[in-house]
Amino acid sequence: MKVLWVNTNFMHPTTKGGQIRTLEMLRHLHCWHEIHYVAIADPSQHEGPARASEYSFRSYPYRYKIPRQGSLEFWLKATSSMPSPVPLAVSRFHPSGMGPFLETLIQRERFDRAVVDHLAPTAYFPDLSRALLFQHNVETIIWRRRLEHASGALKRWYIGLQARRMYEYERRVSLRAGHVVTVSSKDSAAMRDLFGVDRLSEVPTGVNLEYFRRPEEPGSNFADLVFVGSMDWLPNVDGVLYFVREVLPLVRRRRPECSLAIVGRTPPREIQALSEADPRIQVTGTVADIRPYLWGATVSIVPLRIAGGTRLKIFEAMAASIPVVSTTIGAEGLLVHPPDDIRIADDPQVFADHCLDLLDDPTARERTIARAFEMVNAEFSWEQAARSFENILSSGPRLN
Repeated sequence: MKVLWVNTNFMHPTTKGGQIRTLEMLRHLHCWHEIHYVAIADPSQHEGPARASEYSFRSYPYRYKIPRQGSLEFWLKATSSMPSPVPLAVSRFHPSGMGPFLETLIQRERFDRAVVDHLAPTAYFPDLSRALLFQHNVETIIWRRRLEHASGALKRWYIGLQARRMYEYERRVSLRAGHVVTVSSKDSAAMRDLFGVDRLSEVPTGVNLEYFRRPEEPGSNFADLVFVGSMDWLPNVDGVLYFVREVLPLVRRRRPECSLAIVGRTPPREIQALSEADPRIQVTGTVADIRPYLWGATVSIVPLRIAGGTRLKIFEAMAASIPVVSTTIGAEGLLVHPPDDIRIADDPQVFADHCLDLLDDPTARERTIARAFEMVNAEFSWEQAARSFENILSSGPRLN
Protein backbone atom coordinates (compact mmCIF):
# COMPACT_ATOMS: atom_id res chain seq x y z
CA MET A 1 0.00 0.00 0.00
CA LYS A 2 1.00 3.59 -0.62
CA VAL A 3 0.15 5.29 2.69
CA LEU A 4 -0.06 9.00 3.57
CA TRP A 5 0.71 9.53 7.28
CA VAL A 6 -0.03 12.99 8.70
CA ASN A 7 1.19 14.06 12.13
CA THR A 8 1.99 17.22 14.11
CA ASN A 9 5.66 16.38 14.58
CA PHE A 10 8.55 14.28 13.37
CA MET A 11 9.73 11.31 15.42
CA HIS A 12 13.13 12.61 16.58
CA PRO A 13 14.14 13.54 19.16
CA THR A 14 11.81 10.89 20.60
CA THR A 15 10.62 12.28 23.94
CA LYS A 16 6.90 11.47 24.15
CA GLY A 17 4.85 8.29 24.48
CA GLY A 18 2.84 9.01 21.35
CA GLN A 19 6.06 9.44 19.38
CA ILE A 20 7.40 6.13 20.65
CA ARG A 21 4.23 4.26 19.71
CA THR A 22 4.08 5.77 16.22
CA LEU A 23 7.81 5.39 15.57
CA GLU A 24 7.96 1.73 16.58
CA MET A 25 4.97 0.80 14.43
CA LEU A 26 6.15 2.88 11.47
CA ARG A 27 9.54 1.17 11.51
CA HIS A 28 7.76 -2.11 10.80
CA LEU A 29 5.16 -0.71 8.40
CA HIS A 30 7.95 1.03 6.47
CA CYS A 31 9.40 -2.42 5.69
CA TRP A 32 6.09 -3.67 4.30
CA HIS A 33 4.55 -0.59 2.62
CA GLU A 34 5.39 2.76 1.01
CA ILE A 35 4.99 5.36 3.77
CA HIS A 36 4.80 9.08 2.90
CA TYR A 37 5.14 11.15 6.08
CA VAL A 38 3.85 14.73 6.48
CA ALA A 39 4.47 16.68 9.67
CA ILE A 40 5.18 20.11 11.08
CA ALA A 41 8.91 20.85 11.17
CA ASP A 42 10.23 23.32 13.74
CA PRO A 43 12.86 25.44 11.90
CA SER A 44 15.19 25.13 14.90
CA GLN A 45 14.97 21.31 15.05
CA HIS A 46 16.80 19.54 12.22
CA GLU A 47 17.06 16.01 13.62
CA GLY A 48 13.44 15.07 12.93
CA PRO A 49 13.32 15.64 9.16
CA ALA A 50 16.90 14.36 8.79
CA ARG A 51 15.99 10.97 10.29
CA ALA A 52 12.57 10.51 8.69
CA SER A 53 14.01 8.00 6.19
CA GLU A 54 14.28 5.54 9.10
CA TYR A 55 10.50 5.05 8.98
CA SER A 56 9.24 6.52 5.69
CA PHE A 57 9.79 6.24 1.94
CA ARG A 58 9.50 10.01 1.64
CA SER A 59 8.85 12.85 4.07
CA TYR A 60 7.36 16.31 3.64
CA PRO A 61 8.43 18.79 6.35
CA TYR A 62 6.05 21.74 6.71
CA ARG A 63 7.91 24.58 8.40
CA TYR A 64 6.04 26.12 11.32
CA LYS A 65 7.03 27.02 14.88
CA ILE A 66 4.45 25.66 17.31
CA PRO A 67 3.91 28.16 20.15
CA ARG A 68 5.71 26.78 23.20
CA GLN A 69 3.64 26.54 26.36
CA GLY A 70 4.20 29.56 28.60
CA SER A 71 5.76 31.66 25.83
CA LEU A 72 4.44 35.03 24.66
CA GLU A 73 3.40 33.41 21.37
CA PHE A 74 1.43 30.79 23.29
CA TRP A 75 -0.50 33.37 25.31
CA LEU A 76 -1.17 35.44 22.21
CA LYS A 77 -2.53 32.33 20.51
CA ALA A 78 -4.62 31.47 23.56
CA THR A 79 -6.09 34.98 23.64
CA SER A 80 -6.81 35.18 19.92
CA SER A 81 -8.45 31.74 19.92
CA MET A 82 -10.94 32.56 22.68
CA PRO A 83 -13.84 33.34 20.29
CA SER A 84 -13.23 30.12 18.33
CA PRO A 85 -15.08 26.89 19.18
CA VAL A 86 -11.91 24.92 18.37
CA PRO A 87 -9.96 23.96 21.53
CA LEU A 88 -6.52 25.50 21.95
CA ALA A 89 -4.98 22.01 22.08
CA VAL A 90 -5.95 21.72 18.40
CA SER A 91 -5.63 25.30 17.07
CA ARG A 92 -2.12 25.67 18.53
CA PHE A 93 -0.89 23.07 16.02
CA HIS A 94 -2.60 24.52 12.95
CA PRO A 95 -0.27 26.25 10.45
CA SER A 96 -2.05 28.24 7.78
CA GLY A 97 -1.56 26.70 4.36
CA MET A 98 -1.27 23.09 5.53
CA GLY A 99 -4.75 22.20 4.24
CA PRO A 100 -4.10 23.31 0.62
CA PHE A 101 -0.66 21.69 0.76
CA LEU A 102 -2.23 18.34 1.65
CA GLU A 103 -4.91 18.66 -1.01
CA THR A 104 -2.27 19.19 -3.71
CA LEU A 105 -0.15 16.32 -2.41
CA ILE A 106 -3.10 13.91 -2.34
CA GLN A 107 -4.12 14.78 -5.88
CA ARG A 108 -0.56 14.38 -7.17
CA GLU A 109 0.54 11.20 -5.37
CA ARG A 110 -2.68 9.11 -5.47
CA PHE A 111 -2.26 7.40 -2.09
CA ASP A 112 -4.15 4.20 -1.25
CA ARG A 113 -4.72 4.94 2.43
CA ALA A 114 -4.31 7.85 4.86
CA VAL A 115 -3.61 7.98 8.58
CA VAL A 116 -4.27 11.11 10.65
CA ASP A 117 -2.10 10.65 13.74
CA HIS A 118 -3.51 12.36 16.87
CA LEU A 119 -6.38 14.83 17.00
CA ALA A 120 -4.67 18.09 15.99
CA PRO A 121 -4.13 17.29 12.26
CA THR A 122 -7.86 16.72 11.84
CA ALA A 123 -8.17 20.52 11.67
CA TYR A 124 -6.49 20.64 8.26
CA PHE A 125 -6.87 17.16 6.74
CA PRO A 126 -9.01 17.60 3.59
CA ASP A 127 -11.49 14.71 3.98
CA LEU A 128 -11.56 12.72 7.23
CA SER A 129 -14.18 10.34 5.88
CA ARG A 130 -11.45 8.83 3.69
CA ALA A 131 -8.86 8.56 6.49
CA LEU A 132 -8.07 6.49 9.53
CA LEU A 133 -7.86 8.59 12.72
CA PHE A 134 -5.27 7.25 15.16
CA GLN A 135 -6.24 8.36 18.68
CA HIS A 136 -3.55 7.78 21.33
CA ASN A 137 -5.85 9.28 23.99
CA VAL A 138 -9.48 10.23 24.39
CA GLU A 139 -8.70 13.91 24.87
CA THR A 140 -12.09 14.75 26.36
CA ILE A 141 -11.41 12.41 29.28
CA ILE A 142 -8.07 14.11 29.98
CA TRP A 143 -9.68 17.56 30.04
CA ARG A 144 -12.52 16.43 32.28
CA ARG A 145 -10.03 14.91 34.71
CA ARG A 146 -8.04 18.13 34.63
CA LEU A 147 -11.19 19.97 35.62
CA GLU A 148 -11.76 17.60 38.55
CA HIS A 149 -8.37 18.48 40.02
CA ALA A 150 -8.24 22.18 39.07
CA SER A 151 -8.19 24.80 41.82
CA GLY A 152 -9.13 28.46 41.66
CA ALA A 153 -12.24 29.93 40.07
CA LEU A 154 -10.52 31.42 36.99
CA LYS A 155 -8.53 28.27 36.26
CA ARG A 156 -11.60 26.07 36.67
CA TRP A 157 -13.57 28.34 34.32
CA TYR A 158 -10.90 28.20 31.62
CA ILE A 159 -10.34 24.44 31.87
CA GLY A 160 -14.09 23.89 31.87
CA LEU A 161 -14.39 25.98 28.70
CA GLN A 162 -11.63 24.01 26.98
CA ALA A 163 -13.12 20.70 28.16
CA ARG A 164 -16.49 21.58 26.61
CA ARG A 165 -14.84 22.69 23.37
CA MET A 166 -12.76 19.54 23.28
CA TYR A 167 -15.83 17.33 23.72
CA GLU A 168 -17.71 19.01 20.88
CA TYR A 169 -14.69 19.02 18.58
CA GLU A 170 -13.55 15.46 19.34
CA ARG A 171 -17.07 14.11 18.95
CA ARG A 172 -17.52 15.88 15.60
CA VAL A 173 -14.25 14.73 14.00
CA SER A 174 -14.46 11.20 15.41
CA LEU A 175 -17.88 10.74 13.85
CA ARG A 176 -16.60 12.19 10.59
CA ALA A 177 -13.54 9.92 10.35
CA GLY A 178 -13.68 6.89 8.09
CA HIS A 179 -12.35 4.71 10.92
CA VAL A 180 -10.91 5.35 14.39
CA VAL A 181 -8.06 3.39 15.98
CA THR A 182 -7.53 3.58 19.73
CA VAL A 183 -4.81 2.09 21.93
CA SER A 184 -7.05 0.08 24.26
CA SER A 185 -10.47 -1.49 24.51
CA LYS A 186 -11.19 0.95 27.35
CA ASP A 187 -10.61 3.92 25.04
CA SER A 188 -12.79 2.29 22.36
CA ALA A 189 -15.59 1.90 24.88
CA ALA A 190 -15.22 5.55 25.87
CA MET A 191 -15.42 6.64 22.21
CA ARG A 192 -18.66 4.69 21.81
CA ASP A 193 -20.20 5.98 25.03
CA LEU A 194 -19.11 9.62 24.70
CA PHE A 195 -19.39 10.19 20.96
CA GLY A 196 -21.47 7.36 19.51
CA VAL A 197 -18.60 6.20 17.28
CA ASP A 198 -19.06 2.69 15.87
CA ARG A 199 -16.26 2.42 13.27
CA LEU A 200 -13.63 1.48 15.86
CA SER A 201 -10.64 -0.80 16.33
CA GLU A 202 -7.80 -0.91 18.83
CA VAL A 203 -4.12 -1.79 18.59
CA PRO A 204 -2.10 -3.14 21.52
CA THR A 205 0.66 -1.20 23.22
CA GLY A 206 4.10 -2.68 22.69
CA VAL A 207 7.62 -2.44 24.01
CA ASN A 208 11.09 -2.93 22.52
CA LEU A 209 12.30 -5.73 24.76
CA GLU A 210 15.87 -5.92 23.50
CA TYR A 211 16.36 -2.17 23.80
CA PHE A 212 15.26 -2.05 27.44
CA ARG A 213 16.71 -5.37 28.59
CA ARG A 214 18.79 -4.85 31.73
CA PRO A 215 22.53 -5.48 31.17
CA GLU A 216 24.42 -7.83 33.44
CA GLU A 217 26.24 -4.81 34.89
CA PRO A 218 23.57 -2.07 34.96
CA GLY A 219 25.71 0.42 36.84
CA SER A 220 25.37 2.02 40.25
CA ASN A 221 22.10 2.81 41.98
CA PHE A 222 20.79 6.18 40.81
CA ALA A 223 17.69 6.62 42.97
CA ASP A 224 15.28 4.60 45.08
CA LEU A 225 12.26 5.76 43.10
CA VAL A 226 12.06 7.01 39.53
CA PHE A 227 9.40 8.73 37.46
CA VAL A 228 9.92 8.80 33.68
CA GLY A 229 7.81 10.98 31.41
CA SER A 230 7.66 14.21 29.43
CA MET A 231 7.46 16.99 31.98
CA ASP A 232 5.75 19.43 29.62
CA TRP A 233 2.60 17.25 29.70
CA LEU A 234 0.22 18.40 32.42
CA PRO A 235 -0.90 14.91 33.60
CA ASN A 236 2.74 14.07 34.34
CA VAL A 237 3.29 17.36 36.19
CA ASP A 238 0.13 16.82 38.25
CA GLY A 239 1.10 13.24 39.04
CA VAL A 240 4.60 14.13 40.21
CA LEU A 241 3.38 17.00 42.39
CA TYR A 242 0.72 14.73 43.91
CA PHE A 243 3.34 12.10 44.71
CA VAL A 244 5.84 14.51 46.23
CA ARG A 245 3.24 16.31 48.32
CA GLU A 246 1.06 13.42 49.47
CA VAL A 247 2.90 10.10 49.07
CA LEU A 248 6.63 10.74 49.48
CA PRO A 249 6.29 12.11 53.05
CA LEU A 250 4.59 8.83 54.01
CA VAL A 251 7.41 6.81 52.48
CA ARG A 252 9.99 8.87 54.35
CA ARG A 253 8.44 8.15 57.70
CA ARG A 254 10.09 4.72 57.38
CA ARG A 255 12.86 5.58 54.90
CA PRO A 256 13.94 9.17 55.65
CA GLU A 257 16.67 9.12 52.99
CA CYS A 258 14.44 7.80 50.18
CA SER A 259 15.50 9.45 46.92
CA LEU A 260 13.45 10.27 43.84
CA ALA A 261 14.54 10.95 40.25
CA ILE A 262 12.17 12.81 37.92
CA VAL A 263 13.35 12.08 34.39
CA GLY A 264 11.80 13.88 31.44
CA ARG A 265 12.08 16.82 29.10
CA THR A 266 11.20 20.46 29.77
CA PRO A 267 10.24 20.40 33.46
CA PRO A 268 8.30 23.55 34.42
CA ARG A 269 9.43 25.83 37.20
CA GLU A 270 7.27 24.12 39.83
CA ILE A 271 8.96 20.79 39.10
CA GLN A 272 12.47 22.25 39.06
CA ALA A 273 11.74 23.82 42.44
CA LEU A 274 11.29 20.35 43.98
CA SER A 275 15.00 19.56 43.65
CA GLU A 276 15.96 23.00 44.93
CA ALA A 277 13.92 22.42 48.08
CA ASP A 278 14.97 18.79 48.61
CA PRO A 279 18.45 17.43 47.79
CA ARG A 280 17.05 13.89 47.70
CA ILE A 281 14.95 14.79 44.64
CA GLN A 282 16.71 15.06 41.29
CA VAL A 283 15.09 16.65 38.23
CA THR A 284 17.10 15.72 35.15
CA GLY A 285 15.34 17.52 32.31
CA THR A 286 15.93 16.04 28.85
CA VAL A 287 18.20 12.99 28.81
CA ALA A 288 19.70 11.25 25.79
CA ASP A 289 18.81 7.78 27.09
CA ILE A 290 16.28 6.94 29.80
CA ARG A 291 17.46 3.35 30.27
CA PRO A 292 20.29 4.05 32.77
CA TYR A 293 17.77 5.86 34.98
CA LEU A 294 15.46 2.85 34.95
CA TRP A 295 18.28 0.35 35.50
CA GLY A 296 19.70 2.54 38.26
CA ALA A 297 16.48 2.81 40.29
CA THR A 298 14.72 0.33 42.54
CA VAL A 299 11.04 1.13 41.88
CA SER A 300 9.28 2.96 39.05
CA ILE A 301 6.28 5.10 40.03
CA VAL A 302 3.34 6.15 37.82
CA PRO A 303 1.16 8.29 40.15
CA LEU A 304 -1.07 9.78 37.43
CA ARG A 305 -4.53 11.13 38.17
CA ILE A 306 -5.71 12.76 34.91
CA ALA A 307 -4.15 10.86 32.00
CA GLY A 308 -5.76 8.96 29.12
CA GLY A 309 -4.70 6.35 26.59
CA THR A 310 -2.04 3.90 27.79
CA ARG A 311 1.28 4.48 29.50
CA LEU A 312 4.25 3.13 27.54
CA LYS A 313 6.43 3.94 30.55
CA ILE A 314 4.91 0.98 32.42
CA PHE A 315 5.83 -1.62 29.81
CA GLU A 316 9.25 0.00 29.39
CA ALA A 317 9.92 -0.30 33.13
CA MET A 318 8.79 -3.93 33.05
CA ALA A 319 11.12 -4.65 30.12
CA ALA A 320 13.94 -2.93 32.05
CA SER A 321 13.29 -5.26 35.01
CA ILE A 322 12.13 -2.65 37.49
CA PRO A 323 8.89 -3.10 39.47
CA VAL A 324 6.08 -0.58 38.99
CA VAL A 325 3.68 1.08 41.41
CA SER A 326 0.87 2.94 39.65
CA THR A 327 -2.50 4.50 40.21
CA THR A 328 -5.51 2.92 38.50
CA ILE A 329 -5.52 5.74 35.94
CA GLY A 330 -1.78 5.35 35.40
CA ALA A 331 -2.22 1.71 34.31
CA GLU A 332 -5.52 2.32 32.55
CA GLY A 333 -6.02 0.31 29.36
CA LEU A 334 -3.06 -2.02 29.91
CA LEU A 335 -3.56 -5.77 30.29
CA VAL A 336 -1.79 -6.06 33.63
CA HIS A 337 -2.50 -8.39 36.55
CA PRO A 338 -2.07 -6.63 39.91
CA PRO A 339 -0.58 -7.40 42.35
CA ASP A 340 1.39 -10.10 40.51
CA ASP A 341 3.10 -7.99 37.82
CA ILE A 342 2.32 -4.46 39.06
CA ARG A 343 1.13 -2.76 42.25
CA ILE A 344 -1.93 -0.49 42.00
CA ALA A 345 -2.99 2.10 44.57
CA ASP A 346 -5.09 5.27 44.53
CA ASP A 347 -4.86 6.08 48.25
CA PRO A 348 -1.62 7.88 49.23
CA GLN A 349 -0.93 5.58 52.19
CA VAL A 350 -1.49 2.41 50.15
CA PHE A 351 0.70 3.78 47.36
CA ALA A 352 3.44 4.49 49.91
CA ASP A 353 3.08 1.01 51.43
CA HIS A 354 3.52 -0.62 48.02
CA CYS A 355 6.65 1.44 47.38
CA LEU A 356 8.06 0.51 50.78
CA ASP A 357 7.27 -3.18 50.32
CA LEU A 358 9.17 -3.30 47.02
CA LEU A 359 12.04 -1.18 48.38
CA ASP A 360 12.45 -3.27 51.54
CA ASP A 361 11.75 -6.81 50.29
CA PRO A 362 14.12 -8.10 47.56
CA THR A 363 12.12 -11.32 47.22
CA ALA A 364 8.85 -9.48 46.54
CA ARG A 365 10.67 -7.17 44.17
CA GLU A 366 12.23 -9.98 42.13
CA ARG A 367 8.95 -11.90 42.00
CA THR A 368 7.12 -8.86 40.59
CA ILE A 369 9.93 -8.19 38.10
CA ALA A 370 9.91 -11.78 36.82
CA ARG A 371 6.15 -11.94 36.31
CA ALA A 372 6.03 -8.54 34.61
CA PHE A 373 8.87 -9.39 32.21
CA GLU A 374 7.29 -12.74 31.39
CA MET A 375 4.02 -10.98 30.55
CA VAL A 376 5.43 -8.30 28.23
CA ASN A 377 7.83 -10.77 26.61
CA ALA A 378 4.98 -13.13 25.71
CA GLU A 379 2.37 -10.66 24.48
CA PHE A 380 3.57 -7.15 23.68
CA SER A 381 6.10 -6.80 20.87
CA TRP A 382 5.92 -3.82 18.51
CA GLU A 383 5.81 -6.14 15.52
CA GLN A 384 2.57 -7.62 16.84
CA ALA A 385 1.17 -4.10 17.27
CA ALA A 386 2.25 -3.12 13.75
CA ARG A 387 0.66 -6.22 12.20
CA SER A 388 -2.57 -5.39 14.00
CA PHE A 389 -2.45 -1.82 12.67
CA GLU A 390 -1.66 -3.09 9.16
CA ASN A 391 -4.75 -5.32 9.16
CA ILE A 392 -6.98 -2.43 10.22
CA LEU A 393 -5.44 -0.13 7.62
CA SER A 394 -5.83 -2.70 4.82
CA SER A 395 -9.55 -3.00 5.41
CA GLY A 396 -10.08 0.70 6.18
CA PRO A 397 -11.31 3.58 4.01
CA ARG A 398 -9.54 4.23 0.71
CA LEU A 399 -8.13 7.70 0.09
CA ASN A 400 -8.29 7.47 -3.70
